[in-house]
Amino acid sequence: MNRFDFTPYRRSTVGFDRLFDLLENNARAQQSENYPPFNIERSGDDHYRITLAVAGFKDDEIEITAQQNLLLVAGNKGSDENEGKQFLHMGIANRNFERRFELADFVRVDNAALSDGLLIIDLVREIPDAMKPQKISINGDNNVTKIADKRKKSEDKAA
Repeated sequence: MNRFDFTPYRRSTVGFDRLFDLLENNARAQQSENYPPFNIERSGDDHYRITLAVAGFKDDEIEITAQQNLLLVAGNKGSDENEGKQFLHMGIANRNFERRFELADFVRVDNAALSDGLLIIDLVREIPDAMKPQKISINGDNNVTKIADKRKKSEDKAA
């Protein structure tokens, strides 16, 4: 993957530094590590699902940590599990991993489940009521009358 240069955008925008940093860091991380494979899907306007292929891992070997704007999924396999075994070919990756997912504001983990070697993490974006768009009603003639009365009173005082 070629690296995209954000310099022209950094010069002409204000307040997008975090976004450009996330994109650059994500591009670097993807070049170095692609285990375990995963899918990200959108199942509704505010519902998302991350599915990671974690074959061979048990519930107690996977740790999911949700922080503000960050989801961290880590798998720690005990080293003594393969001890004493002689492999002719080892194609199933059972190595430790750490996957980071940057989350948008107001996205939280709703549920996590491990089934058939797939770790499924459901995410929901919940925007607080104060941040949602609000419809403002116009109070018709009452406001116009009040404004006209205020103007008339101020003109009377000035005269």
